[in-house]
Amino acid sequence: MTTSTSTSASVSTHVLDTSVGRPAAGIAVRLAARGGPDAPWQALGGSATDADGRCKDLPEPPEGTTHVRLDFAVEPYFEKSAKKQADAQQDAPANRDSGPAVFFPEVAITFAVVPGEHYHVPLLLNPFGYSVYRGS
Repeated sequence: MTTSTSTSASVSTHVLDTSVGRPAAGIAVRLAARGGPDAPWQALGGSATDADGRCKDLPEPPEGTTHVRLDFAVEPYFEKSAKKQADAQQDAPANRDSGPAVFFPEVAITFAVVPGEHYHVPLLLNPFGYSVYRGS
């Protein structure tokens, strides 16, 4: 059995658009961390999902991190997707829902971490809902 000697947790994510059954490319993702439930959040930086929906270059949380937050800016992705779909279906009936193209304009996922562990946190997304889990 291998024992990790890292003093920090590591985080990765990917986003799948379940409304079309494909990876969601171009979603901005920001990572923040804190060293306890009452500590302030420290913004660490971010990235964007690639063509496979993966965010491969998120910053590593600092030593002493106990909680991580991933913020996904999903509204621009769905606005762009809605425009592409509308252009492709010019003769289709008008959308009967007069609401916004996306119900959740951003998704914030907060989770607890342990030093030395890796956390892969996929986001399954559609315009009116999402789910998340700890992957491998």
